[in-house]
Amino acid sequence: MQFYYKHCLPLFLLFLHLLCYISIVQALNKNVPALLVFGDSTVDPGNNNHISTVFKCNFPPYGREFVNHTPTGRFTDGRLSTDFVASYIGVKQFVPAYLDPTLDTQELVTGVSFASGGSGFDPLTPTLSNVIPLSKQLEYFREYKKRVESSIGKQGTENLINNALFVVSAGTNDFVVNYYSVPIRRQIYTISSYQQFLLQKVKAFVQDLWEEGARKIGVAGLPPMGCLPIVDTLYSNNTIIQHGCIEKYSSVARDYNQILQIELNSMQLSLANQGASIQYVDIYGSLIDMIQDHEKYGFAEVNVGCCGSGYIETSYLCNNLTTNVCTDASKYVFWDAIHPTEKAYSIVFESIRPTIDVIVNGKVDLISNG
Repeated sequence: MQFYYKHCLPLFLLFLHLLCYISIVQALNKNVPALLVFGDSTVDPGNNNHISTVFKCNFPPYGREFVNHTPTGRFTDGRLSTDFVASYIGVKQFVPAYLDPTLDTQELVTGVSFASGGSGFDPLTPTLSNVIPLSKQLEYFREYKKRVESSIGKQGTENLINNALFVVSAGTNDFVVNYYSVPIRRQIYTISSYQQFLLQKVKAFVQDLWEEGARKIGVAGLPPMGCLPIVDTLYSNNTIIQHGCIEKYSSVARDYNQILQIELNSMQLSLANQGASIQYVDIYGSLIDMIQDHEKYGFAEVNVGCCGSGYIETSYLCNNLTTNVCTDASKYVFWDAIHPTEKAYSIVFESIRPTIDVIVNGKVDLISNG
C-alpha cells in the first residue's frame, strides 16, 4: 500500500499540473483569451474588500442573487455587466478581483478586475473615499503581467495582452462624489472645463493601456446621472413630494459622452494601422430606456433603490440590520441609491453586446458625430 501511494501520488500531481497547463493553453488559443477591467464600483467585484475604506459591500443584502447568495463585494444584488461580458466571450462566468489572495493561475490568465468602488479619473476622487486610484490600478496591471509571465512566459503574456478585451468604466464619481459634492474642483473648473479635464485623463489612461500592450479597449460613458436616486435625493428641490430624473445632471452626462466618443474615435483613427480596436461603450441609452419605458422590461420602480428607503442607502447604509430590502429586486432598476440591479446590468450588457463584438473582432465602427 505504501508503495502504491509513493508512486501514484506524484503521477496524480503531474496529471493535475498537466490539466492546468492544457486549460491555460486552451484559454490562450481563444480569440479573446482574457477580460481585464479597470474603473469604479460598476465593475469592482470585490477589490475594496482588501483595502481600508468605508466604501465596501461584502455583507448582506449585497450578493443576494449571486451564487450561494454570497456578498462578494459587488455593489449590487448579483452579477455585474462585466460578468455577463466574461461569460459571453467564453473566458469565465465571473470576473474575480485582482486583490483576492485565493486567485490561482487559471483565474489570473483568463482575466481579473482591478477596479475599485468609489474611484474615478480625477486623482482627487479616490482620495475622498480612500480607494484605489486608476494610477494604482495600472500599477497592479503591470504587476499582473509579471505574475502571468512567470506561468506562461514573456511571449505568451504579450500575446495574451494583445488579444485580451480591456474594459474601462469610471467617471460618475468624479461628478457625483467629487465635483458636485466637494467645492475644491468647482473653485477651479466650470462644468465644461472639468469635463475636458476628465477627458484628458481618460485619453492618458487609454494611452497607458496601449503602451502596456492593450489593443482591444472599450471605454464606458456615463449613465444618466440625474436619474440616480442619490442625485435626486441630494439635489432635487422636490424630493419629498416627487421623485424623478434631474435633467441638469443627465445633460452633463450626455455632453461628456458625446465628447468622449469624439476623442475615442480620434484615438482609434490614429492607431488603427497598428491594430487598435478602441470603442466607446454606451451605457446611457439602455439605462434611460429602462427608466422611461420601464414596463417594457418588467420594472415597477425606477426612482428609488431596492435597499432601504432607496433614497440614500449604499455601502454600509444598505444592510440587513437597520434597513428593509424589497422582496423582488427584478422589479427595480436600482439595487441601492447608486447602483443598478443584476437585472438592469444584464440589460445593459445586452445593449452593449454589438459593441463588444466590434472590439473583439477588430471591425472598427467609428461613430458618427454629426
